[in-house]
Amino acid sequence: MESIHSTFHHAGLVRPQDGRVLAGVCAGLGRRFGLAPWPARLLFVLILLIVPGSQLLIYPVLWILMPNEAPAVTSVPMTPENETASVA
Repeated sequence: MESIHSTFHHAGLVRPQDGRVLAGVCAGLGRRFGLAPWPARLLFVLILLIVPGSQLLIYPVLWILMPNEAPAVTSVPMTPENETASVA
């Protein structure tokens, strides 16, 4: 059975490393639905204003359930300085 984090990850609901203000929930939702982070935040707040107090429940739950985006792996090109450092 898959965990909740892997299910969210497969659905494309991850909290990105860039574009975060608090936890990245709205940026992740915006990315999933093809919106920039700020319009996604505005839409999130407008939708949650329909049910007062729901922001205090929904945002933290999504913060816990949505996994972090994997950090980008950068490769270091091998130079003579790096080769000698890795051998020693």
